[in-house]
Amino acid sequence: MNKLSIILLSAASAVALAACGNKEVKPMETPKDRLVAQLFDVVKSGKILYGHQDDLVYGHAWKVEDVKNDPLERSDVKAVTGAFPAIVGFDLGGIEMGWEANLDGVSFDLMRRAAVTHAARGGVVTFSWHPRNPLTGGDAWDVSSDQVVASILEGGEKHDLFLQWLGRAADFLETLKDADGQPVAVLFRPWHEHTGSWFWWGENLCSEQQYKDLFRMTYGYLTGTRGLTNLVWVYSPGSGITPQRYMSRYPGDEFVDMLGSDDYQSVGGGQSLADAEAGYIAGMKESLTFMNALAQEHEKLMCLSETGFEGIPDPSWWTSTLLPAIQDFPIAYVLTWRNAHDKPGHFYAAWPESGDAADFKAFAESDNILMLNE
Repeated sequence: MNKLSIILLSAASAVALAACGNKEVKPMETPKDRLVAQLFDVVKSGKILYGHQDDLVYGHAWKVEDVKNDPLERSDVKAVTGAFPAIVGFDLGGIEMGWEANLDGVSFDLMRRAAVTHAARGGVVTFSWHPRNPLTGGDAWDVSSDQVVASILEGGEKHDLFLQWLGRAADFLETLKDADGQPVAVLFRPWHEHTGSWFWWGENLCSEQQYKDLFRMTYGYLTGTRGLTNLVWVYSPGSGITPQRYMSRYPGDEFVDMLGSDDYQSVGGGQSLADAEAGYIAGMKESLTFMNALAQEHEKLMCLSETGFEGIPDPSWWTSTLLPAIQDFPIAYVLTWRNAHDKPGHFYAAWPESGDAADFKAFAESDNILMLNE
């Protein structure tokens, strides 16, 4: 049995104590309850789960072609470190349209099989969702109207359509079953990066109350109307904001299980790489400090739900920048974005020939980071 599975299974056998204030978690009656307790157990162990988007279905120079029979053993992360990432992320964008594959070309049948396979190995799966614009017909990045959220709330002209979209998402999520036919618990992270305005649910596209109503409606439909018991709900604003702004659209404790943040490394015009990395570390520590305080106040888990440095131009970025930025904080996981097979420079994890491979392996083997070792 791998090290990650031992931690997760130990938590499943007892009621975990929350990291914030040692408050007892309620008896673990559902798959969601069990996964929440397991993740609190990981945090108490002082570990951080490492995650990678789309890890099992494609990589920097490959993709799964045989949807039904591929053994799902390939992984850029595993090829470098010898271990799978503890967390694998997938995106549901396109499920609302009834597409066979998501917005990045990943078959939903393959996604389902990969998610169940990863969970069976002892890992954890997280889902984001970039749904298309139900009012204009554009994609998730179509911000041409500030009436989209209003149109899908109760009484809006697209409300019934959006309930159909939620229904299709629910149809997929409830098919995530283990070998015994039991629901596989997953992290679900809808309406992310809403403190920016690049998605139609963003800050300048709807009011604070409308955003809260959207999140609550989504929760109510999936957990109430459809009765899904396997979703751990993650709230993830963007980076570079104050604690007040972070919480300004918070839907409420009953709708959220984990506080997250999407915070990427970049280099501004004229900025040196060293200065950019120092700024990333400082900004990350500032954000995680106030998030930790909020997580304790609201008795929630916390995570770094998306991060990374596109193309990873610094060969020591993992141990000299990312690890120092996060290692002193009780985050359940950190997830770096995908390694696109059709865009050579669009990668966020190491692959065997990348310049950061040795440093990434060192990062994965550090005391703080937990991988999925078979």
